[in-house]
Amino acid sequence: MSESTRTKTIALALTGASGMQYALRLLECLLDAKCTVYLLISKPARIVLKMDMTISLPARADAAQAYFCKRLNADPKQLRVFGQDEWSAPVASGSAAPDSLVVCPCTTGTLSAIASGNCNSLIERAADVVLKERKQLIVMPREMPLSSIHLENMLKLARMGAIIMPPNPGFYNKPETLDDMIDFVVARILDQLGIKQSLSPAWGLDH
Repeated sequence: MSESTRTKTIALALTGASGMQYALRLLECLLDAKCTVYLLISKPARIVLKMDMTISLPARADAAQAYFCKRLNADPKQLRVFGQDEWSAPVASGSAAPDSLVVCPCTTGTLSAIASGNCNSLIERAADVVLKERKQLIVMPREMPLSSIHLENMLKLARMGAIIMPPNPGFYNKPETLDDMIDFVVARILDQLGIKQSLSPAWGLDH
């Protein structure tokens, strides 16, 4: 593990779109890579966590943090959880901007808010901070079909330097399970973050 990887600070935002399996697998991989992770959870995301994965997350951020630390065997100093209205979180200020913010999964409403520069929640503010500080923003919109509004918002963010990564798994690696398909998408995110991964090899290369 390189020193640069060990010291990365990654913010991971969960919004109210289906696809929480991607988010939790990514969280697990970030913690395994010794990243410091700020986990931002919207109120709708809590509802979808229960729908997607039957996870009833505690309402308080500190209790949610304890839950994830226990579930993933993480050091509390490595993982910090914040609710959508916790404006004292480090990610709310440019002086403490993370190296990267990944919005996974990203609702079209969140996509629109970020593209418009709205800051009505911590997630929106964190995205605004990352963009203004010229840090890395990855958004993972989980919607189909896409309207022209959605596409225009994606284009707007791409022109700002954001990376748009819809969760589209490939099949050339012959996935045999749902976990294989999830790992394919998470591997591509880790590649963009510059974090070494062994979930899925690059095209034409062996593990």
